Amino acid sequence: MELRLAASDDLSKIQAMYRNIIRNMNENTISIWDEVYPCEFFKNDIEQNRLYVLEEHDEICSAFALCDSNSGAGDVRWKNNDSTAVYIERLGVHVDYLGNGIGSMLLHQAVELAKQKGADYVRLFVADINKPAIHLYVKNKFEIADGIYEERIDDNLILHELGFEIKISRE
Repeated sequence: MELRLAASDDLSKIQAMYRNIIRNMNENTISIWDEVYPCEFFKNDIEQNRLYVLEEHDEICSAFALCDSNSGAGDVRWKNNDSTAVYIERLGVHVDYLGNGIGSMLLHQAVELAKQKGADYVRLFVADINKPAIHLYVKNKFEIADGIYEERIDDNLILHELGFEIKISRE
């Protein structure tokens, strides 16, 4: 498997993979993503050189964006608010690859990329109803921050998001 930056000709494959992820999440009562988010954000992620894909035999198995900021960052108490951090966003694993350790592999790759960027922490937000993702982050030694980021999607939907972080080891 190879991790690489996504290219513009990957966009349709990435969006198709995420539509399947969204369908699977909805079937498992984790209705937090839709046809707009995250699919409409990938084009900009690619243009900004922050979307990474994990590929095997020309098939995209997973993807995530590695961003320099997050709108919810000020709503929780991190271990060290003044440290440099990067944020994992839109992490998704192809439904055919679930349960194969791809999520853990991606997190380790994201930490390595963040280390190369000089960051002290890798941080992310996850909706409190997304128990599989929370389990993944805890299993990979991410620690929960104090507080909750309430992301208002519209008048009828507010996501309660937990912040997670891991300190980057310089060893």
